[in-house]
Parts: sequence; structure tokens; C-alpha cells
Amino acid sequence: MSSFQLTRGATPLLVSMPHAGTRLTPQVEAGLSDRGLSLIDTDWHIPQLYDFLDDLGVSRLQAEYSRYVVDLNRSQDDKPLYAGATTGLFPQVDFDGEPLYRRGCEPSKAARDWALENVWRPYHRALHEELTRLRRRFGYAVLFDAHSIRSRVARLFDGQLPDINLGTNDGGSCDPTLSDRLEAICDAQTDYTWVTNGRFKGGFITRHYGMPSDDVHAVQLELSQATYMEEPREADLIEASTTFPYREREATQVQALLKALVEALLAWRPRPEPGTIA
Repeated sequence: MSSFQLTRGATPLLVSMPHAGTRLTPQVEAGLSDRGLSLIDTDWHIPQLYDFLDDLGVSRLQAEYSRYVVDLNRSQDDKPLYAGATTGLFPQVDFDGEPLYRRGCEPSKAARDWALENVWRPYHRALHEELTRLRRRFGYAVLFDAHSIRSRVARLFDGQLPDINLGTNDGGSCDPTLSDRLEAICDAQTDYTWVTNGRFKGGFITRHYGMPSDDVHAVQLELSQATYMEEPREADLIEASTTFPYREREATQVQALLKALVEALLAWRPRPEPGTIA
């Protein structure tokens, strides 16, 4: 069984969903605490939220395994992405700093090596190959890394997160005209708060693959889960049986904005090099 799902489209855009997976390996599942088994830090319902992608002909890469098995948005050397609190390649605590595993039940080195070889590397190989295919076909490729997170996580950020959090590695992962288009769409609406390169500037995928000089442009979106689902209110009460329902009415509303952002990515074209004929 594959560790990811890849749908190849007919546009220059690839949407990556590295934290949408919920599958666990037997060792990870056996060792997780009741709280850990809730998979609270999953990017819940992201495939459903972006179910319009196929109609637009967009490529989609979706993870099958949980980020608790291995985090696909971290480098394989586990180098920290942010100066403050974060979680690693093989998370030991959740976003609130609570232990994921029962004492002495953390995955073995062999289990971690298996996850790196059979989950992390295949995903990144597929990501690289699809971006290469799109760049060869269209002359450039655009990567949109789709994420979501609870609106309040005191360990990671103060107060309530903006609804829409765009990340371009402080402008390094894409041409500025591309991020300008996205910001214009966000600025034209009044239903959702937004920021670019705030608390979330883009994870490993955005920073590693977003290389405008190589004709690959990457943007991350960290979407507040308060915009489309029933997010946990008291994280200390989370247990294995906890569910986080999709809210259809709210989701339909935010979907309209997400679709507008994706359509802007599809409409964007790189500026011609100086001295060339457009």
C-alpha cells in the first residue's frame, strides 16, 4: 500500500498535503497515549476542503501516514525551522508540549529508520518528480503547501492565529508578483483575517522546493481550523475517541476564498527575463 496519493493534473500547479494523513504504523499506534491517539495535530479534513482541485486540473499529493509517524514537512536531518517551540521529524510531544507516548513506548530507531525510508523519502521523491514534470511541460511550476492548525496553541503563538497565514520564507520561495496576487485577494475580502510571513513562514517543503531561480515557486497556507471545523476547545481533555467534525456551512464559505487563491495561482505567469520577448 502506498504511503501517499498522487493525482497528476494538467496545469503548472501542485498542491501538497503533507499533514492530512492519519495512518499509523503498529509500533507507533501501540505506544501512543490516549491523547496521542486522537491525532490532535492532524491537518483535519484538508482533502475534503480542497475537493475542487480535480475540476481545475490541479495536481495533488496527499500523505497517508500521520505526522506522528514521521513529519514530512521537516528535513531529514531534523534541523529546527523556527527559533521558538516546534515539533521535530519524529515528534515526541504534541503542539501543546504534552507527551505523545506512554513512558518507555517511543518508537525504536529501527521504526524511525523504516518511516524515513518508506514514508518520508517516497513522498519527497514524488514531490520532486511531479514538480520536475510540471516545470518541463510548462517552463515553470507552482507549489502550494496546504496546511491547517488550531486557532489557539499557546505553546506556539500568542493569542488567536489569523485565519489565513501565507508563508513565502520571507519572500524567498516565490516571485513577489505571485504573493502579491494572493495578498490582493485576501485584502479584497472582509470575512477572514490574514497575514503573510507571520508566525508561519513556510516549512521545509516551502523552503526547500521554492526556488524561483530554478522556475519553481512555492507558497504555504496555514489555515485556522476555526474557519471550517469543530476544533478542540480544551486540549487537556483530548482522548483517543475525540473527533473533530467538519462544519459544512463554514467550510463552504472559506472554500470560496481557497478556490480564489488557487485560481490566482493558476492565472499567474512568471515575468519574462530581461531582454526576452514575452
